[in-house]
Parts: sequence; C-alpha cells; structure tokens
Amino acid sequence: MLFEKYLQNLAVKGFADSTLRVRRVHMEMFLTWCKKAQIVHPCQVTKATLESYQAFLFDHRKKNGHPLAMASQHARLAPLKVWFRWMAQRNHVPCDPAAELELPRVGYKLPRVLNKDEAELVLKQPKIDRPLGLRDRALLEVLYSSGLRRMEILRLKLYDLDKNHGVLAVREGKGKRDRIVPIGERALAWLERYLVEVRPSIVGKSDEGYVFLSSTGRQFAPNYLSWLVRRYVQAAEPGKPGACHTFRHTMATLMLEGGADVRYIQAMLGHARLDTTQIYTHVSIRMLKQIHAATHPAARLDPTKEAKQTEPTAPSPSRHDETSAVETSLGRDIRTD
Repeated sequence: MLFEKYLQNLAVKGFADSTLRVRRVHMEMFLTWCKKAQIVHPCQVTKATLESYQAFLFDHRKKNGHPLAMASQHARLAPLKVWFRWMAQRNHVPCDPAAELELPRVGYKLPRVLNKDEAELVLKQPKIDRPLGLRDRALLEVLYSSGLRRMEILRLKLYDLDKNHGVLAVREGKGKRDRIVPIGERALAWLERYLVEVRPSIVGKSDEGYVFLSSTGRQFAPNYLSWLVRRYVQAAEPGKPGACHTFRHTMATLMLEGGADVRYIQAMLGHARLDTTQIYTHVSIRMLKQIHAATHPAARLDPTKEAKQTEPTAPSPSRHDETSAVETSLGRDIRTD
C-alpha cells in the first residue's frame, strides 16, 4: 500500500516516532473520508477532491460541538501535500493534485505564560507530605527550571543527570538534536528528595532508568503527564489554562525579562532557528513597558504641567461653526461634481 510505503520512507529518513504517529492519524482521517466518497485509488484524487475535503474539515465539529481550529485544519492538510508530491515524484500518480491547494492561514498567537508569582503558586499545589505529591513537586520544578518539552522530561534518564555540574542532558530532542541544559539548585534539591525518598518505593522490578515514574513504576504516558500538570495549574487558579509547555514558555519569558540574551534562551530551549525563540520578545511586555516609560518623552503624566493646561490653547469650534463648515464642504463637493 502506498500509504505504508510513504510512512516507511519517512522512518528511513529519520522522522521521529511521534511525528509518524501524528502523520498516520491525520492521513488515515483523509483515507476514511475518501472511502465514504468511493475514492479507492490516489489517481482518482483531484484538486477538487482535496478542496472538498478541506471544506469537510472546515465544517467538522468535535465532540464538544466546537469547530477545528485553523491550525488543526492546517495540520491535517499539510501532510497530504507532501504525500501527493512524493507519489508524483515516483510516478504513482500522473500529476500532483495538491500542488496548487491553498492551505488555511494559521493565525499568529502568543504563548500563554505565567508571571513569577503565578508560577510559584502552581509549584506549591502538590501535597509534598505524600510520596506522589513530592514526585509531582520535583517534576514541576524541573519543568520550570529547565524548560524541557513534555517528551523530553518523559524520556529523561538517571544517567542524564549531572548533579555536580548542575546540568542535565537532553537526548534526541525535537529534530533528534541533543543538548545540555542547566538546572537550578532548587530544582535539584527537590529532585534529590524525590530520587531518595520516593522513586525507590515505586520503581518496578525491571528498572529502565527513567527519572520520573508513574505510581505503577513505569514511564509516564504523555497524555497523563499533561493532565497531571494541567490539574495543578487549574488548582492554582491563575485565570489562564496551561500544562507542560506553559512552564517552558514561562521560563523563557522570565529569563528574557531578567536580562538573558535571546541566543542563550535559544540554546536552552533547543530551537534550531532564532526566529522561533524571538516570539518571547513579544510576550515580554513588562520589559518593553519599562523601556517605553524610561525613553518616551510623553510616557509619563506630569500633574503640575497638566494642571496649568486647564484652558485649551485654541478655542473649540461651536456647533454653529461645525454646521457652517459642513455646509461649505458639501457646497464645494457639489460644484466639483
């Protein structure tokens, strides 16, 4: 089947398993739609077919009744363009029907971040007098201190920790890139407590070496970790949603506001391109406000000067003046026509 050959080709090129899983889900959704439309071979797919599928995605409603976000629609259509280009290059189809397909425009959204007080409040939510609460506090501290992605903290292993130098190794992060990330003393202290007091009591017989374990002694499931962190964010009631990635955004924004160079933040986050990191310069509005207040000549209100200007420097036009001006303007327009 061409679909399986294509995914195998991506695997050979080194695409991550998580990427392949997402591609499979999105493309199988298209194949299911094709089957209902009695389209059984790629040669039957035309540009009009793909536009009909695009309209289907636009009209589709989730279980909660909400439509798919433009980003979600884009994510389901973009792999189809790559797939049909791959088939056209190998002569599996006579031409590429997706070549001129216009993808939905994805809006520019700033990441949601917590301020310092909100982040600290979330960190205090786990009940540290309980073993799993202590584990969760250590997990939140590591997320906040290091800015790891969800899958990176799930895959973190004991030999990746260098407590003496205060760093940890991220192996095969996004794009299969390794990097070394600093971790703060406070996070290391909570992590040490978890490793000594909790992890030995929950680890299974076959220890695979993952740092953070579920209550059954196994590696965390990604969705469960998101649910766990989201629950603590909601419990803190910061008035904004968030989960694992919120701590990543928060760390980067607060470091930038603290004076860190954006290039160092780029290295810490593992971004391949600087423009990906520069989004945090838009989020860091507090620093921008301070610079604006310090440099703009009209940024601050001077009560003494404002009080002297009780009378307007120029007389305000009366209602009669305004009416006359309008009539004059209308008369000029009529003569011009």
